[in-house]
Amino acid sequence: MVGHDRVVRDNVHRDIVLDDDISRLVDTRTFQRLRDVKQLATCHYVFPTATHTRFVHSLGAQHLAGVLLEHLEKVNPGRITPEDARLVRYAALLHDIGHPPFSHALENDRVFANYHHHEKWGRMILEDPDNDLRQVLIELVGEDGLARMFSILDGTCEFPVLHEIVSSQLDVDRLDYLMRDQINTGAKIGTFDVFRIFRSLRIGEDGHLTVTSSGVAEVESYLMMRYHMYHNVYFHKLNALTTAYVIRALVRARDLVLDGKMTVSVRMNRMLTDENLSVRDYLALTDSLIQAELTAFVTHDDHLLSKWATLLASRSGMHKSVRVRNLTEVAFWGAKGKVEKILTDAGYDPEEDMIVTRVSKEGYRPYTDGIHIEGGRDIIDVSTLVASITAPLNHILLFVPKECREHAEDAIRQAMAGE
Repeated sequence: MVGHDRVVRDNVHRDIVLDDDISRLVDTRTFQRLRDVKQLATCHYVFPTATHTRFVHSLGAQHLAGVLLEHLEKVNPGRITPEDARLVRYAALLHDIGHPPFSHALENDRVFANYHHHEKWGRMILEDPDNDLRQVLIELVGEDGLARMFSILDGTCEFPVLHEIVSSQLDVDRLDYLMRDQINTGAKIGTFDVFRIFRSLRIGEDGHLTVTSSGVAEVESYLMMRYHMYHNVYFHKLNALTTAYVIRALVRARDLVLDGKMTVSVRMNRMLTDENLSVRDYLALTDSLIQAELTAFVTHDDHLLSKWATLLASRSGMHKSVRVRNLTEVAFWGAKGKVEKILTDAGYDPEEDMIVTRVSKEGYRPYTDGIHIEGGRDIIDVSTLVASITAPLNHILLFVPKECREHAEDAIRQAMAGE
């Protein structure tokens, strides 16, 4: 790298060096928007320091991509061209460019009138001829280069390692967010050495990213940390509850706006009601906008809207989780009628105060989507530890008013005993 390299101080990787071209992409208004999109949505209600953003995570992902590419050039010289290496770094930098406010929490068709997954929005942003980020990309790599970058992002390129560096079960996205989320939440849930993992990586004869036998133990540490981060941080009960409050508040606001019973900001109105939401209007949506609206909802005359917003603002009177581990769909539906009666008898409306969220996460996926070990095997073939975390995670989190909690738990345990 030559010219006016920029050094960003980072609490995970220490120094992140941005060359001139990366800096041009980072300095666009589209990329700078990610400063106002939290990485972990409402997780700061549980872990107050978890206020880091998609902006710094994206910088970290492209940094790790650069480190890994340098290593692969040393151990497999010439396999990845300089042009492709450059595009992989751009892809790592821009992989989250389409995230909505509150990240995954608002990837919800109940909130957006024009709902798309963040990857679809990312593609739409980079295909918009008026977008400043696209314009810089075209200047840097041209239309053909942009098309090649899209193939790296979506996995259609003929050389799978390019996609796997950016998106796989052992990619720079996951490696960065696990380290970053652990540091910023303060969670002490295992650790792994990313550089030790990198030193064990090679490009296999089939073009896939491959781990040498010396790296298996460190990859095990990474997978176990990932497993526990999902259980203890990402799926934390308070994170699920506050996300439910945010969604309920926005859904209620949408209903009121559509019925002509309230007004919101122009940008919020477009999010809630515009079925043809443009890229430009989508990019105007940030965490700060949503948070400002939620704060205003506290004093609104509508009971439900004010209720959900007030619970977020004060944390007083929050619903309590039913303390039943691994609550299944069968058990929930078996007890649902009894729980509803418990709430009704206590003076609550079950439609409002029985809050159900679902936890769903695939386990480690071997073979086709797995982590390749030298010799053509999957890591599951050599690690009983990894084999133990292949089962998917599927259960229900149920929240009720505090005074109804114990009775609801009894009803659910009875239903589970009868399964």
